[in-house]
Amino acid sequence: MSESNQQVYDNAANYLRSYKFAESIGERSKGLKRGYFRKKLGRAVVVTLGVLVGAGILGGILNGIGFWGVMISAGLIAGGIWAAMKFPQMKIPTPETLVQSDLKTLAGKTEIWLEAQRPALPPPAIKIINDIGVQLDMLSPQLQKLNEAEPAAYEVRKLMGEHLPELISGYRAIPVPMRGKTNDTGKSPDEQLIRGLSLIEKEISGVTRQIAKGDIDNLSIRGRYLELKYENSGEAE
Repeated sequence: MSESNQQVYDNAANYLRSYKFAESIGERSKGLKRGYFRKKLGRAVVVTLGVLVGAGILGGILNGIGFWGVMISAGLIAGGIWAAMKFPQMKIPTPETLVQSDLKTLAGKTEIWLEAQRPALPPPAIKIINDIGVQLDMLSPQLQKLNEAEPAAYEVRKLMGEHLPELISGYRAIPVPMRGKTNDTGKSPDEQLIRGLSLIEKEISGVTRQIAKGDIDNLSIRGRYLELKYENSGEAE
């Protein structure tokens, strides 16, 4: 294997590891990451071909580029591949962008956002997050049946881009030492989070079934879990 080919392989391997495809909570997020990786790999190939073509043209004019020309070309290829694979990093969706996402990518982007939240959540919540990923994979094909302008599409985006982020963001706003302590509601923030995520998982499952049955006109996201929102960190005291 040539040095330049080895560099391409190493960069691709490192990039794959950095994306942690195996740790994706669903196939939709994994697909989005792979698509982004392919785009970067394509740019790396373009850079490599550009350097090789440029070196070939220069070699034709100068009747060869010599040893240092080859070394410089190899350096440019290696640097170009590194830059193409390293930058720009894939952006993590925000609740604001989730609300505005098209329905085709909404499930995958929601999964990517959830994956970024996992390190700050307790282990029982992480299991539910993974279960939500499974539900989102099942919901995604059903979303193709919705028209972007339908009220049902608004309801789904509100669930993904408002209720779910508000629950997790409210939990993360509470100081870590206070998350396991029982508050005025008789439950700890950890318990409230787990309860809220479980309700949202069931809600996503219900939406999937409702759309599959064609009951789009009557689709309405229930607000059972809104009582679990954290208005301020003082609830944990």
